Amino acid sequence: MTRINKLDALGILQEHGAILDGHFRMPSGLHTERFVETALVLQYPHLAHKLAKALSDRFPADVDVVASSAMGGVVLGQEVARVRGCRAIFFERRGEAMGLRRSFRLEPGERALIVEDVLMAGRTTAEVLSLLGAYGVKVAGVGALLDRSTGPLPLTVPVRTLVSLPIKVVPAEACDPCRRGIPLTGSADGISGGG
Repeated sequence: MTRINKLDALGILQEHGAILDGHFRMPSGLHTERFVETALVLQYPHLAHKLAKALSDRFPADVDVVASSAMGGVVLGQEVARVRGCRAIFFERRGEAMGLRRSFRLEPGERALIVEDVLMAGRTTAEVLSLLGAYGVKVAGVGALLDRSTGPLPLTVPVRTLVSLPIKVVPAEACDPCRRGIPLTGSADGISGGG
């Protein structure tokens, strides 16, 4: 398999219509004129595997487990774990509390890699990082298909991504399309958007 670079990964997203332009409301309530729907690519197992292999290659250290946050990072996390020959788990939110469910277990001293589909502000990923630390797990880093952040991420481990595509988000009251009366193209609620 040939090594995939950032332009290849960006091309895959574009080719599959995953980079959407319009007027979107994010789950946080913020608005954006560009949204990336990674699920449009990750629905194809051969592409998910190819991207997972490229992401895994950016972290040479051995890991025991790949951890993701539900829902966006689960597919890519599973594929990275397959490439690495380890198990995959995910954290999910119930109400305001993020945690492990489904009888997943972690042991002190295990080594983990956090995998997300999209990084935006990094808050959810920072929660996962903190929870892993509380379990006594050593985190090798955070890998993501796409970093759409426009500022520093609140993460204390190495972050490596396949694509960096800063995308501005603003409060509704500062949204130019809203001021011009342009209706929402869609809501990103329920669509992967990352932490």
